[in-house]
Amino acid sequence: MTAPATQSHYVVVGGGTAGCIVAARLSEDPGVTVTLVEPGPSDANEPRALDIRRWPDMVESEYDLDYRSVPQERGNSHIRQARMRILGGCSTANTMITWRPLAADLDEWAALGVEGWDSDVLNPYFDGLATPINPVDAKDQNPYLADVVDAARQALDLPARSRWNSDPDFATTGQGAGFFEIGYTPESHLRSSTSVHYVHGVVGERDNLEVLHGLAAIRVLLEDGAAVGVLVRDADGAEREIRATREVVLCCGAVDTPKLLQLSGIGPSRMLVDAGVDVVVDLPGVGENLMDHAEGLIVWEARRDVPDTCATGWDAGAAVKLHDGEPARPDVLMHFPVEAWAVHAVTYGVTLPDRIVAIAPNVAKPKSRGRVWITSSDPGQAPSIDYGYFTDPDGADEATLIAGIRLARRVAAASPMSEWIGREVFPGAELTTDEELSPPLRATHQTVYHVSGTCRMGAADDPMAVLDSHLRVRGVVGLRVVDASVFPTIPSVNPVGTVMTVAERAAVLIAADGAREKPTEDAAERVTVTT
Repeated sequence: MTAPATQSHYVVVGGGTAGCIVAARLSEDPGVTVTLVEPGPSDANEPRALDIRRWPDMVESEYDLDYRSVPQERGNSHIRQARMRILGGCSTANTMITWRPLAADLDEWAALGVEGWDSDVLNPYFDGLATPINPVDAKDQNPYLADVVDAARQALDLPARSRWNSDPDFATTGQGAGFFEIGYTPESHLRSSTSVHYVHGVVGERDNLEVLHGLAAIRVLLEDGAAVGVLVRDADGAEREIRATREVVLCCGAVDTPKLLQLSGIGPSRMLVDAGVDVVVDLPGVGENLMDHAEGLIVWEARRDVPDTCATGWDAGAAVKLHDGEPARPDVLMHFPVEAWAVHAVTYGVTLPDRIVAIAPNVAKPKSRGRVWITSSDPGQAPSIDYGYFTDPDGADEATLIAGIRLARRVAAASPMSEWIGREVFPGAELTTDEELSPPLRATHQTVYHVSGTCRMGAADDPMAVLDSHLRVRGVVGLRVVDASVFPTIPSVNPVGTVMTVAERAAVLIAADGAREKPTEDAAERVTVTT
């Protein structure tokens, strides 16, 4: 005998950015039942999660899994990767800089054989998001950032942007500078978490939606080649089954989704054997193709105090192409912080003055690839992560990082930003050549928490694709993945808008497949079964 098992039509594993959308949209149909399984608590009464200004209080908090990587061959080995265990997931702990998926990025997916994800298809899903997306309100616009934006426009010959997502010129050029559009309500600073705007208002109101908290999924239940549920464990170590009569949808994120698949025997066979896991489906791409935006750092001494006015503290930036022509997307995406974050420079040995400012340019289209994998069958053991930063054979990512720092220097040298700053503190104005700049920049770069691609979609003849174009796991019936791990390549802009858009489309795909099935009579409502 095992503990009673909850059974519904759909089991959504992970109540993060994507999971909240998938569960909420599927449960709009009163004829189906949905169980959303979240290892953390609700965010409904957590003020740090609800106020977008307080996102730094969530990172490295009690909700953060705080993953670390294996030593990096050419990148920063001291990165702390935030992954959140709380309803809303990483959309409770980011700045919600929200971009419409760029056509140039989606064209790249199509070139890899992914069908049905072009901009004509996805734009209506982005437009239908329930999360408010607004330009940074005038009362939240920091005067220092306004000066940095002004300097960037002049120094880099960039057009002004405010409504990035509806600006046809940005869509055709991929360049600009200005305050971002972010997911928040300006009057209250309520962040546009998917939990807030998709789940809070319906949980407890819809009889067909159940949200289970405090349960960590430890294995997908597989029977006769099909996913029939998940085995979960509570904080006391008690296990139970959550069973699905139609589909199991994994929304655990680009680190924990491949981990869960691997624990379930789905992944590269040699790695599974080494970890002590029986091979069920040899799927070599699970955990491979890891991508992230490596964010560079340049710091100056500030001549005067920077006002603390902000929406999030990271409210403005610039999108820059390094070469003319297509594709229409940035090669370098700069973020202009209100409060410089230079922890890695301190770790590197730099002594910082009391007042500093910084620019953080990232590698928008990285060529390097990493991976995530388990080394044990113990679900409580953190997975191994190797970002593979700056390991692409042609050195393109390293060159882009250095180019981003040189662009930032040009911005800082231009008025009016130049009137705010003194000497360059890091990496130091005396470092000018590629050979001088590369080591300190690679040693101190930060993640932008945009890990993705580890269960990617792909063409039928792509041996490393984990999913088909409908997000279905190859070799397993009734199992889908919906989160940033599905990206074939990483978007060149902050990806939360793409994650939400993918989730909206995924819910439609899942519902359409479900409508073609004839539900069994006893699956019409949630029941408790004993095995």
